Amino acid sequence: MSTASPSPRAHALRDNLTMLRRNLLHARRYPSLTLNLLLTPVVLLLLFVYVFGNVMSAGITGGHADRSDYVAYLVPGILFLTLAMTSLGTSVSVATDMTEGIMARFRTMAISRSSVLIGHVLGTVIQTLTALALVLGIGLAIGFRPDATPVEWIAAVGLMALVSLALTWIAVGIGLASPNPEGASNMGYPLVMLPFLSSAFVPVDAMPGWFRWFAEYQPFSPFIETLRGLLLGSGIGTRNAVLSLAWCLVLIALGYLWSRAQFSREPRR
Repeated sequence: MSTASPSPRAHALRDNLTMLRRNLLHARRYPSLTLNLLLTPVVLLLLFVYVFGNVMSAGITGGHADRSDYVAYLVPGILFLTLAMTSLGTSVSVATDMTEGIMARFRTMAISRSSVLIGHVLGTVIQTLTALALVLGIGLAIGFRPDATPVEWIAAVGLMALVSLALTWIAVGIGLASPNPEGASNMGYPLVMLPFLSSAFVPVDAMPGWFRWFAEYQPFSPFIETLRGLLLGSGIGTRNAVLSLAWCLVLIALGYLWSRAQFSREPRR
């Protein structure tokens, strides 16, 4: 009596888990890239709190210098800077696989093609959430005191996971389109710069009028303001919530379609 073969969906799930395991093992064996990218947000957090904290807090509170106020304002922005930095590592990792011929070998194997990309994406999301926990722990150690309910914490984690998914798909597309790892790092640099051009460090209202519109509606400002509202109990606002969800969906769709198109091209010579 013959045994039924596994369904295509079961094969795809198995391939996805295999590629996820491969990328997690690769990250564990070569942690230097992740640590280097994680170091920048941590250094900026400590620099802005202990060097610029009093001056920056005076600008936010209208003249009253209180470093703890600026810590509360700064930490959500640093968390999203961490997201952007770790996604840059994904671009470099994917470009390395492309230039070393691993991707070309995967194309010839009897595996789900999408699993190669999904493995990179899921592995990065898991690593990113771990990095966020570390940065948040440092923030708590230096005085960050969130005022979130359990439901708001769940929503905050869900938001960061969704944004991580969106940025990672974009990063995978960048890595596939880059000629080499150095090119991937350069192409991904604008993604890292966006948090600096948002409300991460100073309120949008304090920016020049000609620049304020861009800072207010680019993806990271609504992401950061939504997270601030969730963690600090100040309310997220309908506009920020809608913009955050819309940007996530648009970035996921664009990143996924771009990555699939790049991966379907002929292998590099």
